[in-house]
Amino acid sequence: MDHKDLDAWKESVELSVLVNTVTKSFPKEEQYGLTQQIRRSAVSEPSNIAEGCARKSTKENIRFMYIALGSLAEVET
Repeated sequence: MDHKDLDAWKESVELSVLVNTVTKSFPKEEQYGLTQQIRRSAVSEPSNIAEGCARKSTKENIRFMYIALGSLAEVET
């Protein structure tokens, strides 16, 4: 994992923690809907960065970085 990947991973972990904190204030009726979807997407981002960095090829690493980017877009939405 190079320093750019590590920085992205660290920031995505921080975002995941922040998302968990913020979604605690969401209405109870959203607990199994919007809240869980946002939390899963937020956790997916650092998970995919880590998985991509563990792969043997640059092509696979890039693929997982794009998946992480998609998860980030989902959280943003």
